Amino acid sequence: MTKTNTSTTNTDLSGINILVTGASSGIGLAMAEGLLRAGATVGLASKPGVKLDNQVKRLKSSGLDVYGLPLDVRSETSIADLVEWVQRTWEKLDVLVNNAGIGMGTVNKRFLIEPQPFFQVTPEGFRNLIDTNLTGYFLVARGFTPLMIRQGHGKIINITMNQETMRGTGFIPYGPAGSGAESLSYIMAEDLRPYGITVNMLLPGGATDTGMIPEDLRGQIKSPLLRPRVMVEPIVFLASSKSDGLTAERINALEFSKWLSKYDN
Repeated sequence: MTKTNTSTTNTDLSGINILVTGASSGIGLAMAEGLLRAGATVGLASKPGVKLDNQVKRLKSSGLDVYGLPLDVRSETSIADLVEWVQRTWEKLDVLVNNAGIGMGTVNKRFLIEPQPFFQVTPEGFRNLIDTNLTGYFLVARGFTPLMIRQGHGKIINITMNQETMRGTGFIPYGPAGSGAESLSYIMAEDLRPYGITVNMLLPGGATDTGMIPEDLRGQIKSPLLRPRVMVEPIVFLASSKSDGLTAERINALEFSKWLSKYDN
């Protein structure tokens, strides 16, 4: 089927309610700000604290319709509280962006220059990252899906990673969490297809300049780091009506223009 008018230039997201998890910094913040500047109402769902408060204050000062929403993606109670808030305050949720996660630095601070084999990873470190980066996606999507089913529409966008990272030396458990999130996404897309709810994946396309890369190791990275804003154009597209009906797609933000030209044809 031929798609038309898929350019994201001047896309207006007015009236669209969007929740972005892990949105107080890095990729999550860049996506949230891009969506806000396109006119959406956006909830920055993240661990409460000064970092979240400061970003919400900054965005509000620009006249953007932003909300700071405390969320622990590992807690069913925290998620249920947020679902209740969304139902009471917004009445609907059009787009859920699953982005919250922790990095390899929580397991091995020198992972980029001294990769650690899987048998040296502690069970606690493995569980901690999987519980956040994979189980967290499942729990948040599970929490909001009933609302989307009742309202008869919804879009879920799961942020993922390069397949090279999933296979790279020293990337356990970060790689398996990403691989699991992709499998989860494909299955979610099929489960939700009968309800008119779409599920897609978006990844930056390379190492990105976020807090997940320790400052003292950035000089060890041979290729230039991507800026988080690489995610803005594709996330705005995925949140807009231009992506209606699109599901089970895996989109590389770095190659978005090329992908979009094929989608348009």
